[in-house]
Amino acid sequence: MNECASCGASNREGLSFCTNCGASIAAACPSCGASHEPGQRFCGECGAALGTVAPAAAAPAPDVERRVVTILFADLVGFTALSESRDAEDVRTLLTRYFDTARLVIGRYGGTVEKFIGDAVMAVWGAPTAREDDAERAVRAALDLVEAVAALDAGLHARAGVLTGEAAVTLGATGQGLAAGDLVNTASRVQSAAEPGTVLVGESTRRASEASVVYEDAGDAHPAR
Repeated sequence: MNECASCGASNREGLSFCTNCGASIAAACPSCGASHEPGQRFCGECGAALGTVAPAAAAPAPDVERRVVTILFADLVGFTALSESRDAEDVRTLLTRYFDTARLVIGRYGGTVEKFIGDAVMAVWGAPTAREDDAERAVRAALDLVEAVAALDAGLHARAGVLTGEAAVTLGATGQGLAAGDLVNTASRVQSAAEPGTVLVGESTRRASEASVVYEDAGDAHPAR
């Protein structure tokens, strides 16, 4: 019970005004015991929070669904050795031009750059928007990127891998975090097996795009040209 400082009447907990005289009822700080008026958020004596603070609403969990997507991985071959023999500022400029070129080429074919990892780039087709020719778009982007990198610098070469399959897609994500799963890791391994200046694709990608792209057999993967 709270005692009214004005008339001495007892009032139940939680009331802001005395039921006997209408005066404001001062409550005690739960930390130091100092009196405070209704409406105060913090104690004037010790600074402790007064009352219960509502917890912040938890961010809604992102929606994830499985979709058929096409993943492109590309990286620069021998870039570490090249960077060791050149001025650091020249290397930075060259890498920036490569990143800009990758974004331009991938965007031209409707892909989404997922992330850059060192001198490698990962891009996704089929999410957030899916098209019937996503596999072909990804392969053509890879071919154009390999060619564009060669034009950037005589000592620079790229290689790429393209794989089509099912992946976990985070709806609403932009950039990093859009697609995940074994397909992503496998696409990276396919890229690492490609020769400099070539594009290797998986069987699903080949089947989805062979009507318009010429391939050569290379075992489990297929070089596009």
